[in-house]
Amino acid sequence: MSSISEQIMEYAETLPEGSPLCPKDFLHLGNRPAVHQAFSRLARQDRLRRIFQGVYMRTIETRFGRRGPGIDKAIAALSELWGEIIVPSGGSAANVLGLTDQVPMRRIYLTSGPDRRLRFGLRNVDLRHSLRWQLIAPYRPTGTLVRALTFLSVQETEEALGKVLPRFSEADMAELLSARSILPEWITEPLSAFENHVQ
Repeated sequence: MSSISEQIMEYAETLPEGSPLCPKDFLHLGNRPAVHQAFSRLARQDRLRRIFQGVYMRTIETRFGRRGPGIDKAIAALSELWGEIIVPSGGSAANVLGLTDQVPMRRIYLTSGPDRRLRFGLRNVDLRHSLRWQLIAPYRPTGTLVRALTFLSVQETEEALGKVLPRFSEADMAELLSARSILPEWITEPLSAFENHVQ
């Protein structure tokens, strides 16, 4: 019979990159100390990486050695695991939309859950609890724009809207306008000037 470690890895290798593995889900293989010891052993061998307390992910074998899972894939899987919205921060959103040339030095994501620090090898990724309006429309243009505006100064809001809104589809614009009731005034006020022009 395979050892607990090998059974864990056999299962892990059937999963997509970035899939979370939690020791509590493997208690059918042995008692709690034995399962935790197996996960610790696999982490020391760099076959798994401990991303957060109680959450591991499989490393990927490449011709240059083992690497950790892709951060975006891991974040998407953790969002599903924890039942939380997790989206890139305002700085990343502004960069994606071409509103800044700055590339954020630190990977920061906004979340509907608690603050957490994730560890991807030598790189840390911070999850920061955010207000509801900053999490609207995850992974859609509307949400990306709203989060980008939080990175810019209030004085830059109108100019940013002028650059981005002409690229919005009618559906994107309708979604943005329907969210006005929860957005701060410093966004909704300049937005009103574009309402008729873009529609």
